[in-house]
Amino acid sequence: MSGTDPARPAPDADTLTIYTTDRCGDCVATKRALDAAGVPFREVDITHDEKAARYVQQVNDGRRSVPTLAYGGTAVSLSNFSKRRLDAYLAQVGLRSAANEA
Repeated sequence: MSGTDPARPAPDADTLTIYTTDRCGDCVATKRALDAAGVPFREVDITHDEKAARYVQQVNDGRRSVPTLAYGGTAVSLSNFSKRRLDAYLAQVGLRSAANEA
């Protein structure tokens, strides 16, 4: 289940945040994979949120790399989307067990 309101307050520690832009194919693929896996997330479009854009640059060595996923203080860019990388990240942050990776 996806959220799309960038004006919402910051998510709590139990919500995965995906930072996107409106012209990002990797963002679409990541959101579809998260929906298919039943992983709830909050979407923030960095095109419309300068604070979020600065955060993405901070965690990606100065690059506006999207999609960037953040959960529990751990952020990763999934630019050049790979389901294997998504599954590894979800397992790393405890949102999906390694046994569930396909």
